[in-house]
Amino acid sequence: MNTDHSNHIPRRQLLTTAALGAGMTGLTASANISMDSPMPLPPSAPTGATKKRLKQSVCRWCFGSTKLEDLCKLASSVGIASVELLSEKEWHIPAQFGLTCAVANGPVTINKGINRPDSHDAFVKESERLLPLVKAANIPTMIVFSGNRAPDLSDADGLKNCAAALKRITPLAESLGVTIIMELLNSKVDHKGYMCDRTPWGVNLVNEVGSDRFKLLYDIYHMQIMEGDVIRTITDHAKAIGHYHTAGVPGRRDLDDKQELNYKAICEAIVATGYNGYLGQEFMPKADPAAALAAAATICDV
Repeated sequence: MNTDHSNHIPRRQLLTTAALGAGMTGLTASANISMDSPMPLPPSAPTGATKKRLKQSVCRWCFGSTKLEDLCKLASSVGIASVELLSEKEWHIPAQFGLTCAVANGPVTINKGINRPDSHDAFVKESERLLPLVKAANIPTMIVFSGNRAPDLSDADGLKNCAAALKRITPLAESLGVTIIMELLNSKVDHKGYMCDRTPWGVNLVNEVGSDRFKLLYDIYHMQIMEGDVIRTITDHAKAIGHYHTAGVPGRRDLDDKQELNYKAICEAIVATGYNGYLGQEFMPKADPAAALAAAATICDV
């Protein structure tokens, strides 16, 4: 498996208008948006979430160079309660619009996670600094990543290494009431070489750590690519899951009828497990971001 990522740009750094193409035009023209009113939706657009049995969030990075304030206004206007994957300097902004931040960015990156012991001391030190701040900002979760595979590192050893690092910080997380979540990502298309790329590996890690304050971020888009069988997996492993992400497959685009997942049924299955956390919309809009987000919020509002 190719593990050379020197030319790969992690998704969290994909923050330019060019990366999202012309589809971002309507949202990036923030100069035309009043900061005193919600971003307008097309007259025919879905109204967004109204039932709210499943709390929804939207991932910051998917909306490119859009001002965070504008994204918060849009989220609020379509019934989405949170904007997530924010850096420390941004954590306070959603509250200004009556929203939360569901997930704080953590101390490691996708490619350089915690599956190697030489990363642990720095990871623990920064986690010990961040976790109290995450708690103070009323953010329920902090994201971490396994890191990539390497020829000298088996998946079994990588799991042991991740568990060793996490066990050093979960006592603090437990005392603060903050949940650390590790994201399941596909290594087939988007993140070649990523180790936490299948649910069984992630569930084994959750069991090895043995803390209620460490769970998985089950990314539906990524796990459809790697495994399929999404509803059965969610149902069987609900206790190991602390957060969800969405996107259309293939392409990480809108939750529309051009992609292969039935998000209404998936969200119904999530609600049936008794889940009370957030589902983060993590797709890149094809055209009109406001209409796409409203449509996604409506579909997932079961």
